[in-house]
Amino acid sequence: MKKVLSVLLSTVIIISSLAIGFTAFAAEDETKFFVASDLHYNIPSEELVPIIEGDDIYWYANRRAAMEEESSFIIDEFLRQCAESDDCEFVLLSGDLVDNGKAIHQEHIDMAAKLEKFEKESGKPVYVIPGNHDYGVDCETNLDDFVRVYNHFGFDEALTTLEGTASYTADLNDDYRLIALDSNDPTKSTEDGMSAEKLSWVKEQADKAKADGKYPILMMHHNLLDHLPLQRILSRNFIVRFHYTTATLFADWGIKLVFTGHEHCSDAATYTSPSGNVIYDFATTSLTMYPLEYRAMTLTDDEIKYEARSIDSIDTDALSATVAGYTQEQLDLMNAGLNDYAKGFLKAGVQYRLGKGFRMEEMGIDEDAFYYDLVATAVGGLVKILEDPLYGEGGIQELAAEYNLDIPDSEYKNGWDIVTELVSWHYAGSEPYDLYSRDITIFLRLVALLLKDDLATVSDEVFFKAANELFSFLGTDSIVRDITKLGTSIFGGVTSAEYFLLALVSPLISAFIADDDGVDDNNGTIPGYGTVNAQSRISNVLENIITIFKDVLAALVDMVTILSKIFIA
Repeated sequence: MKKVLSVLLSTVIIISSLAIGFTAFAAEDETKFFVASDLHYNIPSEELVPIIEGDDIYWYANRRAAMEEESSFIIDEFLRQCAESDDCEFVLLSGDLVDNGKAIHQEHIDMAAKLEKFEKESGKPVYVIPGNHDYGVDCETNLDDFVRVYNHFGFDEALTTLEGTASYTADLNDDYRLIALDSNDPTKSTEDGMSAEKLSWVKEQADKAKADGKYPILMMHHNLLDHLPLQRILSRNFIVRFHYTTATLFADWGIKLVFTGHEHCSDAATYTSPSGNVIYDFATTSLTMYPLEYRAMTLTDDEIKYEARSIDSIDTDALSATVAGYTQEQLDLMNAGLNDYAKGFLKAGVQYRLGKGFRMEEMGIDEDAFYYDLVATAVGGLVKILEDPLYGEGGIQELAAEYNLDIPDSEYKNGWDIVTELVSWHYAGSEPYDLYSRDITIFLRLVALLLKDDLATVSDEVFFKAANELFSFLGTDSIVRDITKLGTSIFGGVTSAEYFLLALVSPLISAFIADDDGVDDNNGTIPGYGTVNAQSRISNVLENIITIFKDVLAALVDMVTILSKIFIA
């Protein structure tokens, strides 16, 4: 009997703890607003500056792939859409309002003037938070400068602030309260500045919001959850430290929605705390970089709807009158569809950045270094696979066939074309690929080819260089490459070592190319704040356990699938 009573008592305690949450209240009406991030406003140049040789259209694309010269006009179009849309009651901007704010204070003056004009003409308020580009210590724009310039955009309505930061809270309407958290470290370039003091302040503000009958919404610049596989490792300066711990705290404090930026990708991620509270991190891509998107949010007590909207046109007459050097072909392409133009701009910029990074001088490797030849040969092989024509006589498809690897036919011109295509989908979100698609098959077999041909070439170059000279005299170009091709033709397209390496990286590849966390990145519906109760939290805990098992199984299946896609023609 005592055991039964103990079980019942424990159950009551658990249910009671799960039931702790909001004071019973409900949002009266729909709340509609737009969210944009990383506007990266640049003062337009007088004339375009050539950067990339050999590109007839995107010769002025930069290594950041950001549409700097067009940024002012893209922002103007965004604000016009905000002003004219009935779906927008107010605007949230989650940092990096300008591109060079630390060094060029005039960018902030210009940006604030745009927002001031928008608020005055539309009557719709704007709420901002700084990003890592916006202010810093010993910079032309410091914290006080930032708060002063953007005083009318959240700070003048602040219910509370956190000293020494640009954090504040403000009531968005009768139902929702904004917790605008300055997540930056003003002494660092990109790292977050999260601290125990900031976390304590967030908890205090979330508790106050609930006590006042408000649902808390949090906005900060740095990501709360992973928007890349293993982001804490691969892109650690773009996500807050101890992110799962922080997400658990935020979720259990009653915060369901978090709006972030910084990573320049359109990605929605979700996390369920051990107590069954669910939190969503909506990372919004850079407004002035492909896909030129922002989010339209509609909130009710029962559900939260979100939609990605895009900027597909700007005033090109004003652009060309301000910035000299645009060709008519460029302007025609912009007018035909700015988003398509932006995608081409992105791909050109990404290729330029990566290609530049593959140069030995960019990697800081001196010609006198003992490993110079080794690295130079490896990098040369990689560049060849990316730059050479994918198809036709002497193309990469023919080279792959020599290693028993079949690269399917496609419209792609070279390896760069498909690599930058996959990168563009990361920025756009809602990745359309699966492990069985033609595009992923091509990509993975290029990876396999790189493993085989590059390693074989390195071996020839470094370890058998002298012997190769003798064999060349006898009519054989190389040793290791020929042996590798021969072994491939007899024993198949993969070695045990390659199996092992690909088994290790396959979950990472899978997570990057096929984002399947149950939450669509761009368009969807999730439960509203009013759905949080004891029953939903218990259900979330059970679902979380099931999801973990499913993810482990899916990772194993993906590993096998990737290996088969690479090495089975």
